[in-house]
Amino acid sequence: MIEAIRKQTEKRKHRRYGYRRITEILVRFGWLVNHKRIYRLWRLEGLRLPRPRKKGKGKAKGCSANACDRFPAEYLDHIWSYDIVEDKLNNGRKVRILNVIDEFGKECLASDVGFSIKGHDVVEVLRYLFAVRGCPAYLRSDNGSEFTSSAVKTFLKEAGVDTLFIEPGSPWENGYVESFNARMRDELLNGEIFLHIDEMRYVVNRWRMDYNHYRPHSSLRYMTPAEFAQLCHEAGCVRPKRLLYENEDVRGNTLIKVGP
Repeated sequence: MIEAIRKQTEKRKHRRYGYRRITEILVRFGWLVNHKRIYRLWRLEGLRLPRPRKKGKGKAKGCSANACDRFPAEYLDHIWSYDIVEDKLNNGRKVRILNVIDEFGKECLASDVGFSIKGHDVVEVLRYLFAVRGCPAYLRSDNGSEFTSSAVKTFLKEAGVDTLFIEPGSPWENGYVESFNARMRDELLNGEIFLHIDEMRYVVNRWRMDYNHYRPHSSLRYMTPAEFAQLCHEAGCVRPKRLLYENEDVRGNTLIKVGP
């Protein structure tokens, strides 16, 4: 058992996994164990993760009506949220990552990497997601210029998607995507050196797929977001799919309208 635990903790993708996630991984491989037994062996072997540094006193809950705790998602594709993470290549050049997540299912829908992300870049990412997945009811974000640009506002208005802008200087009101950003930085960005932006795009996309289909999520009772989404679809706990435009494809080309 101890050998199996060490084998999993030594894997690169598990380097930031604690004993609970390692327990779920072992169960997938057929081990009949619970987290209490793994915890005892974990302590016996001296395994531990560095505790994150606290950045001062805990923040208050969201005060505005658009805060994630005041207005939570109730089903899949009810509320999406998006935000930008910044990192650097090995040569010091700044890179930005636009993350889009479904708040109810915790699934990362997109991680778009670029040297700069403007309003039109946000529109292109959303246009693709709306075309292949359907439109959410709401999009939650901060007040960054990428999200408040006229291009984004016009696009969302035409798509029939309402915006939920949090209070300026209150990132905790957009807590779900902020939490995702923290996981991405802790489990991926802090442990990698990127030489080229194409390399970064590839690695980030692979990590996103692992996050959705492999990594146990604590708030989903250690199911993956993909497993949880499947249960939601089977239970009908999902927003009916409504495409961006019924007469356009992903690239905006006009199609023949079919159906009512």
